[in-house]
Amino acid sequence: MKTSTSISILVPVYNEQYLLGESLERLKQLAECRLLDRIQVIVVDDGSKDASSAVLRDFERGETNQPTPKFEWLFLSHEVNQGKAAAIRTALQYATEELSIIHDADLEYHPLDIPKMVRVFLDEQADAVFGSRFLASEYRRVLFFRHQIGNSVLTLLCNLISDLNLTDMETCYKMVRTSLLKSIPLVGNGFEIEPEISIKLAKRGARIFEVPIRYAGRTYQEGKKITWRDGARAVAAMLRFWFSDRIYAEDAYGSEILGRLNRAPRFTKWMADVIRPYVGERVLEIGAGIGNLTLQLIPRRLYWASDINPLYLTYLENVGRNRPYLRVGFTDGQKGESFPKEEKFDTVICLNVVEHLADDLGALNNFREVLEDRGRAIVLVPCGPWLYGSLDEVLGHHRRYTRKQLTDLVEKAGFHLDTMLEFNRIGVIAWWVNARLLRRRTFGFWQIQLLNLLTPVFRFLDDFLPLPPLSLIAVISKPGYEMAESSVHTTLAPIGPTGLMR
Repeated sequence: MKTSTSISILVPVYNEQYLLGESLERLKQLAECRLLDRIQVIVVDDGSKDASSAVLRDFERGETNQPTPKFEWLFLSHEVNQGKAAAIRTALQYATEELSIIHDADLEYHPLDIPKMVRVFLDEQADAVFGSRFLASEYRRVLFFRHQIGNSVLTLLCNLISDLNLTDMETCYKMVRTSLLKSIPLVGNGFEIEPEISIKLAKRGARIFEVPIRYAGRTYQEGKKITWRDGARAVAAMLRFWFSDRIYAEDAYGSEILGRLNRAPRFTKWMADVIRPYVGERVLEIGAGIGNLTLQLIPRRLYWASDINPLYLTYLENVGRNRPYLRVGFTDGQKGESFPKEEKFDTVICLNVVEHLADDLGALNNFREVLEDRGRAIVLVPCGPWLYGSLDEVLGHHRRYTRKQLTDLVEKAGFHLDTMLEFNRIGVIAWWVNARLLRRRTFGFWQIQLLNLLTPVFRFLDDFLPLPPLSLIAVISKPGYEMAESSVHTTLAPIGPTGLMR
């Protein structure tokens, strides 16, 4: 277990000339914290109109002459005021440490509460820790009842949307793993960043904890800036983020569009039900994503979930907690050295992955190497080269397959083709319209919701529609695997929509 870590402290500043210097001085107390090896402070002056910029220049000169141990200071500025969220986004671009926390420059929050938030990351492998002003703490300043009611209403609404049980959604002290926070597209400008972070973390399935913190809130006479208008904007933002599934920033893995497709759990269950009869007890899943299919197929004696996307691997590690049979690791289908060497599997599951690989034959050879004698691989690929379009391009598909192409690939890799299933005929229509006709580069939010809603109907109709399939599923076995004719009908027969053998 790790005993220490590092942190980036993001400090948005707007018109805080009288408090700013003391706020930054307080941060220096963290130099004594044994839980922190390195502390990076990124201060963003968000177009202040008072003397805040001069205070920052004086502070920077002081740190240049007498640097604080373990500290790195970075001072940035906006030409014009853009809002708290904009300042945080700017600071986040420069964050390099393992954890990031937002720290306002107004002395309402005390940095000495940061170490106990860090402790939760070390002890519980948290993804995010919120400092709550309403859990029991040493003290808090007694202020306005109406403000607390407003905060409680906003927190309640956020909890209804996110299905969390936060006690203080509007808290400034939100500490998040930097890699996770950077992977979330933050689009708000002002104080709406508070519900945005909360809701998007919830949609990403993050492990969120709360700890009690002290709070010394200001009155309006002392310079407090938030008003009822910010509350109204927060409500509007929550409604906006409720219906948004933009929870992944664009990256090389196509996380944004794949994350959207993951919001159709009924479709994933359909896919899992189709392949379930062929799945053994010692399973390696290639390209497990965030574990939607994994959760449908476990428990097993051994289930090894793998991916190449570090964001997904972090999520899978959380899924694996308290599941001793579930292991997580990096596996690249094209690189044999990345496959687990200490295990042999009776099943390799590889759905919607092979088409992404330049060397699909090499990938199947790697599958064969990790399979035990008489082991089996289940490979799902997109069908129909004539369907190749904009969605294939954005997803990084090298090809779509015909039945003959897939059969030839299987034989070249030295496998025996046990059976080939056709899957999701009605999906051909949606793919052709989006990828070929409209040339879209993502699926719409409501399209995915409709897919999830209508999946039971699509399952029922799939055998009867006079359409080519959107996908092919090859169930293949390692050489030497033989099966009696009678067992073919009992073991290899797929499960129908009602769960009965057909």
